[in-house]
Order: sequence, then C-alpha cells, then structure tokens
Amino acid sequence: MKASDLFVRCLENEGVKYIFGIPGEENTDLVDSLIGSNIEFIVVHHEQAAAFMADVYGRLTGNPGVCLATLGPGATNLLTGIGDAYLDHAPVVAITGQAGLERIHKESHQYVDIIGVFEEITKWNQQIRVAHTIPEIIRKAFKTAVLEKPGAVHIELPEDIAMTDTNGEVLPVTPLPISQPAEDEVRKAAEKINQAKKPIILAGNGVFRNDAAKALREFAEAKNIPVVNTFMAKGILPSDHPLTLYTVGMQSKDYVLCGFDLADCIITVGYDFVEYLPKYWNDEAMNKIVHIDSLPAEIDAYYPLEAELVGNVGESLKALSPHVKAKELWPEVKALKSQLVEKLHASDEVSSSPVKPQRIIADLKKAEKGEAIVISDVGAHKLWVARLYQPEKPNHTIISNGWAAMGIAVPGAIAAKLANPDKPVVAVTGDGAFLMNGVELATAKRLGVAMVIVIFHDEKYGLIEWKQLNKYDRTNAIAFTDPDFLTFAKSFGCKGIKVKHSDELLPALEEALASETIVLVDVDVDYSENVELTKTLGDYICKL
Repeated sequence: MKASDLFVRCLENEGVKYIFGIPGEENTDLVDSLIGSNIEFIVVHHEQAAAFMADVYGRLTGNPGVCLATLGPGATNLLTGIGDAYLDHAPVVAITGQAGLERIHKESHQYVDIIGVFEEITKWNQQIRVAHTIPEIIRKAFKTAVLEKPGAVHIELPEDIAMTDTNGEVLPVTPLPISQPAEDEVRKAAEKINQAKKPIILAGNGVFRNDAAKALREFAEAKNIPVVNTFMAKGILPSDHPLTLYTVGMQSKDYVLCGFDLADCIITVGYDFVEYLPKYWNDEAMNKIVHIDSLPAEIDAYYPLEAELVGNVGESLKALSPHVKAKELWPEVKALKSQLVEKLHASDEVSSSPVKPQRIIADLKKAEKGEAIVISDVGAHKLWVARLYQPEKPNHTIISNGWAAMGIAVPGAIAAKLANPDKPVVAVTGDGAFLMNGVELATAKRLGVAMVIVIFHDEKYGLIEWKQLNKYDRTNAIAFTDPDFLTFAKSFGCKGIKVKHSDELLPALEEALASETIVLVDVDVDYSENVELTKTLGDYICKL
C-alpha cells in the first residue's frame, strides 16, 4: 500500500475524528489518502487556527487534537497554537509535510529544518525517514501526547516517503498505566495535613487532565478543607459551594490571597508552575507544601515541600483520604467567603454606556445559566473573566494561560462545539484578538456549528494599555480602527448584535444563546475599570 494510506489507517486506529488544517503541495498524498476515511478533514483559513482547534479539542476530550500543515510557512504558522498546547499541557499531534529527502541537504524551495524549529515546543518531534516505521511513530506520538504531563508532539512526513509503497500493520492502542503514590509519602502527607489547623487546597489544571474533579470535591467535602483554583481549574467547585474561595492568578497580592495568608498548610493538587508561580502566593516561603501531582514538583525556593505524592491525582486523593482526619472548617473561611462574594458581585448591576467589564461578565453568567463552555481569548477581558467568571462545572472554561496566545477564542470555540455539540459554546474575545482569527467564522459557518462570540470592543490593545498606564502613566502604539463587526458577521452569513448600553446586554446575550446559528455580540466596553482594579489590588488583606 502507499505510505500515506498506511499513515491514515494508523490515525483511524488512534480514534482520530477530525484533522484541522490546510492542504498543500507537500502533504497532498496524505490529504488524498483521507478520501473514503472516517476522519473529517476540516479546512481552515490559517494554520494557527488549526493548531488552536487541535489544542482546545485535546483539552476538552483528553484525546489528542490533530492538525495538519504543509512545509515551510504552513508549518511555522502552526507554532503559536503548538506552543500554547505545550505550555498548557493539551494533547496535540501536529503533522507537517516536507520536501523530499533528496533535497533537504541543500538550499531548496520552502525548505527549512522544521524538526529543529519545533524542538523547543514539543514533547517529541520526529521525521519519518523509512515508510515501514509509520505505525511505530504514530503510536508513539499519540501515547506521548497524552502521557502526563500531556502536550504537543510533531510528525514530519516528507513528500517522497508519503508516496512510496510499503508494508505495515497498525499497532494496538493499549491503555495507559495508572500510577499510585508511595505509601510512606501518603502517611507523611496525612500527618502534615492532620497537624494543620488551617489547611487550604490549591487546585490546578492537572485535576482535569487526570479526571479527578470528583475525587477532589469528595476529599475537600469530607475533610472540610477550602479550595482555591487557578485560572485553568475553574469549575472545580460550583460558585455557591461553601468551600470555594474562587480563583487565584492575578500577579499581584489580590484579595483571594487572604486565604493563603491565613493558612498554615497548602495542599497543591494538579498544580502546574506555569499557571501561577509560587512567589505570587507564597512570597515569604512561609507556608509548607503538600504536593499532589502526576510528576515530582519543580524546584523553586518559594515551594518548600513537606510531602510529595506522585501518581495519578485521583488515585492519590483516594489513597490519602482514609489517613486524613475530618476537620472543623476553620472559622475565618465563612467570613472570608462572604467578603469575597461581596467583592465579586459589587458591580454586577452597574448601569453605564459603554459597559463596565464586570457587568459583561455578570450578564454572561446569567444568560448561560451555568451550562456553557466558555473560551476566553487573551487581552484585558481575560483578566476580568479569570477574576470574576465562575463556571458551575469542571472544564467548562478554557483560558490560554501558560502561553497566553491571542486569537484562540474563535477557533477554540469551533473545536469546543465539535467536541460537545449539545452544549452552548461562547467565545469571549477582545476586538484585537478577534481580528487575528475572526476569518474562521467562514469555517464555523461551513460546518454549521452554532456558537456565540462576545467582543469587548474598545479599539485598543487594552491589556497593553493597562500595563503601560500602570508603569508609565501614559500610553503609546496601542490604538487601531475596527471594521463594522455587524457587517463583518453578516458577510459570513452570521448574525450580529450591537450593544452600547448595559441595559441592552442581557437581552442580547439571551437572544444569542437561544439562536441555532453563529451570533456575534459586539459590546462597547469601558476599560477605565482596569486602572481602578489595579489601585485596589493588594489593599484587601483580611483582618479576621
């Protein structure tokens, strides 16, 4: 059989449903071999969007998202999305075409060393040089992508290898081993937690990757230990749960750090350093750490370990639970929770034109009723989503955090809808980020997916303005001019709704979410609130 046919058979064997990408001359054999396959090739308009789609699909399903590009500029266009998957630990398999082996030793049209280019942002990265190795390489790529900690891998298929005749059989897909923590470390961790009067849990992205949200909730409830989540672990507990102290992640001593300041033991569960460095929440290295994760802890002066449970996060919590005594909820938690709720909702009903970012978040929460998957882009709006938006279910809010890549929301929402066709999906983006990949409205329309896009519209790179004002009290080179977004949406056959006043917002969001098509809600935002927020960060330290 042709090598590209064997390649596709191996992808089918891995359970691949979608490949996101763009066809090109050097991947044309592989694209042709997809004819008659049960894999749907989703053609996009920029390879960056393809990588973002694979990234979000991998996060939400736990199975590797797959993206495809040709050589040279096609391959390098994947890099931003691949970097995002690498740092945020999303399983992705990137496939690129390449020039034939006979010309890669010399200067050649569109040829650069893509293996070298991808080296720093992939877990594993391999060129296929012999066709009969395809089954081994694909099986290794998919296994490596999902092994803790998950991430992006890359396979390069030169065009002359793709068209050769070969023999080969797919390799069986075997289940991943489930690792257990060492018994002596379980006892040590339990002893430290039992000695603590005010323990607190910091839950991170690894809880979702290990499918351990239920185990963590049961552990916290059984032991009466409050929980703080990172940006990427939103929804670990529902927003009204008495043990949730909401989200940490602002790079300042924000109000939620009151819980850390009062605690005498911090139990980190599935926490990745890339989410929020320890120096921001343990700045004097005073709190001792019980580390529960799939891999040993990174070395950091602000992360002093008392015990280290290495293994599957859910299994570690189950092993630990019988040895930890149930506690009375430390008395400051209820007062702290009450103050946090007051802070979180202080501006929910504020009426204004343009609309305050707090009101946009509050009305979105009311409109989606705790059911939507929300994909946040990167920009000033991301910090408001991270700070205020509290989903009711695990893994229902996707935020590009480690790589912090603008442009993820629209392609990410498309992937989210493909992964969860029965759930409402909302892309929350700024006008700057939207214009980076807004052309993928054409892809969404062609696929017939229904989703809502909420644009925070200010005709500036708002997050950079925020940082410039904080640092220099002046701004430069952050303004631009937007098109008419409603006309833009209409040109793709999508619906657009303009919101200039807060009174118009909730009805617009409810209408959009009730629609069975793509609806863009363009909201004029008042980002003067950014500087006001900065002024208050660090001031709210609990005196309980």
